[in-house]
Amino acid sequence: MTETNPTLSFEVFPPNSQVGVNNLTDTLDQLKGLNPSFISVTASNHKLNYEETTINLAKYVKDNLHCHTMVHMPAAYVTKTEVRSILNRLEKMNIHQVLALRGDIVEGYIPEKDFKYASDLTQFIKQEKPDFTVSGACYPEVHPDSKNRVDDIRHLKDKVDSGCDQLITQLFYDNEQFYRFQEECAIADINVPILAGIMPIVNRKQALHVIENCAARLPKKFINILDKYKDNPVSLKEAGIAYAVDQIVDLVTNDVSGVHLYTMNKADTAKHIFKNTASLFHLDSVTE
Repeated sequence: MTETNPTLSFEVFPPNSQVGVNNLTDTLDQLKGLNPSFISVTASNHKLNYEETTINLAKYVKDNLHCHTMVHMPAAYVTKTEVRSILNRLEKMNIHQVLALRGDIVEGYIPEKDFKYASDLTQFIKQEKPDFTVSGACYPEVHPDSKNRVDDIRHLKDKVDSGCDQLITQLFYDNEQFYRFQEECAIADINVPILAGIMPIVNRKQALHVIENCAARLPKKFINILDKYKDNPVSLKEAGIAYAVDQIVDLVTNDVSGVHLYTMNKADTAKHIFKNTASLFHLDSVTE
């Protein structure tokens, strides 16, 4: 293990119903006291209701959990004027972390012209708020829009050179893919911390969604779990969480900079993993 233990952070997303709001409030209440390095709040691909959803949820996290908070900011549908206003609002809320993304292009919506790539947004944020921490997304198994792995690493290098302070990976289930990606980044002189994105699979529907939409390779070991427990949801959930814990232990053993846990707004999953891995991490005891 490195001299400084790796960080542990969580991701939550704005719910789209009142039931979801109530569930998330309960989840966040249960996450109090876990002292993550930060909690990130996702955003939809389009700017519609961005401030009412992402920003307001980030404010709730900041005010009620008293921890470092990060907001996701897709670039495609915002202007420089809008970003400047959002950054000023975040600063007043004492939130100084942004995950700069390009975001998907949504059919029927014409993108704005100020930020073609996430690197353009990263550079602008750093110009406007040099003290902000700007993170970027990365893909151990290649970005779906990239021509190939070499092209993907080249664009990632551009993103880091534009001012990106750290990278957070898309979810993955094969640690060897992550280690290969780390080596390729090192060769390309990408030297910022890379946080490993881990999403525990807790039901078969979620697993099928990952297979169909996330381009994440599922190792034979994990496919065997899905097959063996396909008719036993309780055992599948327990096995999925155990698999995530094993992934995390292996990552920490191999000196990962940090683990970013995609909670899917499920407190029980996050707490279970925290209970089994907390001693491996550097956990914040001092809030902003």
